[in-house]
Amino acid sequence: MPISHTAAKPYSVDANLWGRSIEAGVLEDPWNAPPEDAYAWSVDPSSAPAAGSEIVLAFERGIPSMNGKQGADFVFELNKLAGANGVGRIDMIEDRVVGLKSREVYECPGSVTLIEAHIALERLVLTKEELRLKASLDQKYGELIYDGQWSSPLRDALDAFNAKIAERITGEVRVKLVRGRAVVTGSRSPYALYDESLATYGNADRFKHDAATGFIEIWGLPIAAGAAKAADAAQRSTLVTS
Repeated sequence: MPISHTAAKPYSVDANLWGRSIEAGVLEDPWNAPPEDAYAWSVDPSSAPAAGSEIVLAFERGIPSMNGKQGADFVFELNKLAGANGVGRIDMIEDRVVGLKSREVYECPGSVTLIEAHIALERLVLTKEELRLKASLDQKYGELIYDGQWSSPLRDALDAFNAKIAERITGEVRVKLVRGRAVVTGSRSPYALYDESLATYGNADRFKHDAATGFIEIWGLPIAAGAAKAADAAQRSTLVTS
């Protein structure tokens, strides 16, 4: 079995197709910047091509692909493209299961790019309430995995939720990979909830603006009522104390 670390580079590295985690050595002092030799899959963002690269990721019911490639081949190719543009370097202090702090450096160009694209497509096709709930469930899902609870019943339940959501995660997302960033520049989907005629500021506007007055009044009524009660109570308190 080849041993990659040396006295000069005593890093502890875990790696799979999804990314690399690097720790130990000079990284144990959070004041030290990660040395360039800790990375293997990505270039320094400051030295990445200024022009960057633009890619289009396709999704079919949540399953991603690029140029016809899916699965491991897709992730491998995305790692190369994003890494060549310095994408996917993460340096963070995290909390271990037992509560101790740990400095971890991650290198995951493909997964960072894929997550950005997936989130963009979610915003296009999911309702506001779905997005709000999913954000909290995503956090919990990550915690379950980190804490070694993959086989828990809760993870099964979250998978069922995600499977239902994935029924509408179909479309394309254009991403610009440039100097350490994966920037979504466009998205489209047959399930898109965006309606230009309801969002435009131009002549094609179909939004009934006169309906907004009543909505604003009703929406703000509880706050206005509460403020009036608070002002009244404050006035009575002043009269009593004086």
